[in-house]
Amino acid sequence: MSQIHPTAIVDPAAELDSSVSVGPYTIIGPHVRIGAGTTVGPHTVIEGHTTIGRDNRIFQFASLGAIPQDKKYAGEPCELVIGDRNLIREFVTFNIGSPGGGGVTRVGNDNWLMAYVHLAHDCQVGSHTIFANCTQLAGHVTIEDWVILGGFSAVHQFVRIGAHAFTGMGSAMSQDVPPYVTAAGNLASPHGLNTRGLSRRGFSAEAIAAIKRAYRTVYRSGLSLEDAKRQLAAPAAEFPEVRYFLEFLDRSKRGIIR
Repeated sequence: MSQIHPTAIVDPAAELDSSVSVGPYTIIGPHVRIGAGTTVGPHTVIEGHTTIGRDNRIFQFASLGAIPQDKKYAGEPCELVIGDRNLIREFVTFNIGSPGGGGVTRVGNDNWLMAYVHLAHDCQVGSHTIFANCTQLAGHVTIEDWVILGGFSAVHQFVRIGAHAFTGMGSAMSQDVPPYVTAAGNLASPHGLNTRGLSRRGFSAEAIAAIKRAYRTVYRSGLSLEDAKRQLAAPAAEFPEVRYFLEFLDRSKRGIIR
C-alpha cells in the first residue's frame, strides 16, 4: 500500500504507486496518477486529469491540476502532465490545459520550481529549468530546457523562452527571449549572454565564441533583424548552436526582445 496519512483523502479511483508517500490533509482526485518514489506533502490538492511521474518531491500547500483561469473553459477533460524528479515547492499552482491550446499543460524532468510559481493553462516547460520564487507564466508559454527565471519573473501569454536563457529578478517578458540570452527589466531587454551557464553545461570555447558573434550580429551590429538573420546563415551551417539560435528567430511569432 502507498504510505498515505490517515487524514489524507485519496479517491479510490486514483492510481498511486505503492511507494508514493502522501502527507496529512492532502486531497487527491479520481483522475490522478502518481509514479514510484514521489512524495506529496501535507495540505496539497491534486485534481483533474493529472499524471505525475517518478521521484518528484511536492511540498505542502501546492495546487496541481485545477481548471484553467480561462473564461472559455467549459469542463473539457484536459490534462496536466508532470515528468520525473521535479522539485515543486510551497504554494505552487499548475493548471490543466485548455481545448484552445492543445489540452495539456506539460512539465518535463529535473526541474526546480520554487515557492508561489504559477503555470497557467497549456504551458510547456522543458527539463532542467529553475524557476525562482513567484515566477508567473501566463497561458500558452513555452520554456525550453535549461532556462533559469529569476524571482518575480513574469511571462506574457504565448511567449517562448529559448534554451539556456536567463532572466533577472523582476523581469517581465512580453516578447520571445532567444536561446542563450540574459534578459532583465520591465519590459525585459537583452543584457548579453548566459556564458557562465553555457560553460557549466559543457559548451566548447569555439561554440561559445560563435554564439557571441551571432549575438553581436543581432544585437550590436545595427542591422535589421532580417538582415542579421541573413548574416547568420553561414555560421549556422558550421555551428549547430548558431543554427538553433537562427531557427528560434525564424519561428518567433511574437518577435524577440531587442
